[in-house]
Amino acid sequence: MFIDYLETPLGLMELTANDDGLCQAIFCGDNIKTINANQVTKDSQHQLHEYFAGKRKAFDLPLAPKGTAFQQLVWQQLANIPYGEVYSYGDIAKLVNKPKGSQAVGGANGRNPISIIVPCHRVIGANGSLTGYAGGIERKLWLLNHEGAKLNINDQQQALNLAEVIHTRQSKTEFLV
Repeated sequence: MFIDYLETPLGLMELTANDDGLCQAIFCGDNIKTINANQVTKDSQHQLHEYFAGKRKAFDLPLAPKGTAFQQLVWQQLANIPYGEVYSYGDIAKLVNKPKGSQAVGGANGRNPISIIVPCHRVIGANGSLTGYAGGIERKLWLLNHEGAKLNINDQQQALNLAEVIHTRQSKTEFLV
């Protein structure tokens, strides 16, 4: 396995790859391992840096996330959500031919190991609410604002404080390599 890190406005990201591609891109908090970079982790750093600088709207990286067949199907659909747009869990469920599978889609979305590049942050509730995000709702709101997404934000969500999560490890990542 290859591993490297990128400091972002949302906290430190851990980038892990194998010979096939990028396996994970997660917010790791202060949990740092020994760096062992390869070209995929270097290219990931570069493209994510461009994204945060507002110069990149799509990623061109080999991906190798580990997950079930259903998770892989959902993640493929997530990768097709355009920059600055949002889809509901129900929208994704329909795209994977499981029209009543919004909760299953939510589970797969929450286990996406490649944050931002596979844009799970672009999935919201059917009513437009910012539902869960493994990196924290604060990060999700920041990312959607960064992309200029049209959102219906309530006062409580507007008051979210990024400083509260910036040094925390993304939830649901303990199963990752």
